Amino acid sequence: MYKLVLYVLAGLIAMATLLAWLGYMAFPPLSLLYSTAVITIVCWISNGFFARVWKTHVNVESAYITAFILALLISPPAAGGFFAAAPFLIWVSILAMASKYIFAITKKHIFNPVAFAVVITAFAINQSATWWIGTLYMLPFVLVGGLLVTRKIRRFDLVVSFFVAALIVVLATSGSVAVVPSTLKQIFVDSPIVFFALIMLTEPLTTPPTRFRRILYAAFTGLIFAPAVHLAGIYTTPELALCVGNVFSWILSPKSKYILTLKSKEKIAADTGEFVFSADRKISFKPGQYLEWTLGHRRPDSRGNRRYFTIASSPTENDIRLGVKFDAKNSSSFKKALAEMDEGSTLMAGQLAGDFTLPRNKNKKLCFVAGGIGVTPFRSMISQMLDSGQKRDVILIYSVRSLSELAYTDVISEAHEKIGLKTVSTLTDIDRTPADWHGHRGYVDAAMIASEVPDFMDRIFFISGPHSLVTAVSQVLRNIGVPSNHVKMDFFPGLA
Repeated sequence: MYKLVLYVLAGLIAMATLLAWLGYMAFPPLSLLYSTAVITIVCWISNGFFARVWKTHVNVESAYITAFILALLISPPAAGGFFAAAPFLIWVSILAMASKYIFAITKKHIFNPVAFAVVITAFAINQSATWWIGTLYMLPFVLVGGLLVTRKIRRFDLVVSFFVAALIVVLATSGSVAVVPSTLKQIFVDSPIVFFALIMLTEPLTTPPTRFRRILYAAFTGLIFAPAVHLAGIYTTPELALCVGNVFSWILSPKSKYILTLKSKEKIAADTGEFVFSADRKISFKPGQYLEWTLGHRRPDSRGNRRYFTIASSPTENDIRLGVKFDAKNSSSFKKALAEMDEGSTLMAGQLAGDFTLPRNKNKKLCFVAGGIGVTPFRSMISQMLDSGQKRDVILIYSVRSLSELAYTDVISEAHEKIGLKTVSTLTDIDRTPADWHGHRGYVDAAMIASEVPDFMDRIFFISGPHSLVTAVSQVLRNIGVPSNHVKMDFFPGLA
């Protein structure tokens, strides 16, 4: 996700430079390159400085993403004004990076760094961002890049909620029906609203962790986004609306970062390891939720030093467990560094989120469908059921390539004995299936579901695993008539 955002922002700067060279922008191309270079260098240096002072892990892409967004919002200096523009460029960059560390609670920043920086400079030194990215010529590229990012992080619900709320306020304050067309053009074509919604509002670190709260946050921000909104003579701006929205988001769902210390690690299946961590303080989560894990290491590759992993442990356990699948031939620098961690080593986790959680009604019949290491959220759910004595009606369908890839069989077997969990296993690599194998062979299909889950119309399905499995099984369920509101999906990117 972070790499995609970085590439989209770099592409927008490159396209703006080209358009400036062709004469379609209000500044020369060299001015944009200059401001981008100054902002990027200062962000990189200050980010490293603050990370050392606060003794925390540096997010590889963080400084560059912040720098590129600043470069897309702050007007490049006029020709011959490079020296005069430097102090503002330097200060706004330092403020943006400082906000991640100074204005943070429990190691988690409150505000979008770029929005915070330009709000402070606007009030303190009367210099602010012009949001020059909001132009007709840049709109097609912003729209395509923004939609790619939104699709990657699956935040269309947030974007739609924001646009609906913003549109309601804009139309309500337009004055008359006659000016509605020009008002719509002004807001969607001649303003930065598309960039704001698709790139900045969707930032995961400052959005609530669950879908309903995300929608509330987006709607609230949309209501105060319109330029006509003001309080005590202070009119809203995009950056101010976002900062106020960030505070609202924090009220809805306070966030934290945690320092996790490795206690042990062991192999639990073929090319699969489990890492057990102790946290510096209690992590309150629901089974099925995930964390963003940051592991600082030397020379991270293009896949970065951050990953999203579902928590494999139950809230009833004292430790935090992480189940990870490794690719022996193509492991990333992140996973290599994770595999090489020694006991006592630390990493950082935060951004607890996820709606892939059990229904409150314990009488609901459930069916878990896991593919490979996608079994981790179910390990968390099943462990909680065991520890709390819950006897939900659950069927687990577990699909792996070979017998050696079955993980967490100890917990699954215990649940079968103590709470009646029904488990159905299938091996998809038929050529490697043992002769004495008594389970299913092949992929999860309609026939398998009909035979093992005869009351499938009465159950809620939870599907977790690689994108290919999740989409295939969800399509099978649609084909046999299972309502879409009875299917919950948990994708993971499968980065090595």
